[in-house]
Amino acid sequence: MPSFDYIALDARGEQTAGSISAKDEAEAVAQLRKSGLYPTQIGAGVSGAAKRQAQKAQKQRVKARAGASGKVGTKTLMIFTRQLATLVEAGLPLLRGLSVLAGQEKNRIMQSTINQLADSVQSGSTFSEGLGQHPKIFDKLFVNMVKAGELGGVLEIVLSRLAEYLEKAQKLKNRIVAAMVYPIIVMVIAVGILCFLLGFIVPKFKTIFDDMLQGRPLPGLTQFIVDISDVVKSYWWMILIGIVLFWGMWRLFASSKGGRKTIDGWKMKLPGVGPVQLKSSISRFARTLGTLVTSGVPILQALNITRDTAGNLVVADAIEKVHEAVREGESVVAPLEASRIFPPMVTSMVQVGEETGQLPDMLLKVADVYDDEVDNAVDAMTSMIEPVMIVFLALVVGTIVIALFLPMIDILQGLQQ
Repeated sequence: MPSFDYIALDARGEQTAGSISAKDEAEAVAQLRKSGLYPTQIGAGVSGAAKRQAQKAQKQRVKARAGASGKVGTKTLMIFTRQLATLVEAGLPLLRGLSVLAGQEKNRIMQSTINQLADSVQSGSTFSEGLGQHPKIFDKLFVNMVKAGELGGVLEIVLSRLAEYLEKAQKLKNRIVAAMVYPIIVMVIAVGILCFLLGFIVPKFKTIFDDMLQGRPLPGLTQFIVDISDVVKSYWWMILIGIVLFWGMWRLFASSKGGRKTIDGWKMKLPGVGPVQLKSSISRFARTLGTLVTSGVPILQALNITRDTAGNLVVADAIEKVHEAVREGESVVAPLEASRIFPPMVTSMVQVGEETGQLPDMLLKVADVYDDEVDNAVDAMTSMIEPVMIVFLALVVGTIVIALFLPMIDILQGLQQ
């Protein structure tokens, strides 16, 4: 059976080349079309140069896909969404908007992804189908909202809502991260100072005390600090290995579903940090669900997406129970109250939204309220953590300094006698 070389386009409009066995050229064309390819050249007329060019283009596309397989930052995605929403709202066709953004994008992964989205749209696929091919960059929330916008003919509105959602989510994340920077820096400084004192300063003082006290015992506090210093100096490598093992076991525990759920529960009960975690989780739940339903995503599908993007397994379990209740035709309010996570104010507003048929708007109002609550909770946590950390650092350093000065008093008393 003769073999026919061909150059063809696939369903995305991408060029590919190869060879196929068939009785004649017509059968070769039929086989290619049956496999989803649309031949542009086939048979002896396909030159080696044209075939090599098609194969080179195919390799470049594979390389581009490999470059686009990574993740991009939330800020990069947020800027892309806002710019695309602005271009589409201004009346620019989607394909032209994607081409413009690809030309000015600095991030290589995002640029390659946008080019692939443009190719997908040009070949006849929907925008949401193209987005679905890049799950590491565009999550279920993004893809389903765009799909709902396409079905409803309001893509520009949905893109604007998505951009607003990403901007507010990023603002909330930045606020929480900024609040945690100060205590982390103070803790690092405290540990550094403690290691320096125990590893270098205390041993030198111990030598001085041994010479000057001439066998007399050290004060209890000083002896305690000296013992700790000896352990740190002699077994620092064991301490380091212990820390690494503890971190590995913690990561292993956190990677399991039960462990992560336990940790998520602890996060919401920690003093100071707990209220911030709880309020940010409620804000995220309300904004995600409200944005999805407002954009036309069915409530059951919206609850599934909200559960998958909750970021907290305790909250995700509560959302799962809400999903089961709604699927059975029940109200959203009862499972929210039964979870004991959502405050009465939230359940009351959701109940009013259900009764008035304005649940999406009410959820977005809840999200706005809790965004402000998170700001207030972060301010309260920061104002509380600052003095606590300063007092902690002062106690640690002060205890060591006092321990080192106690023998000095004994030495001075001995000299006076």
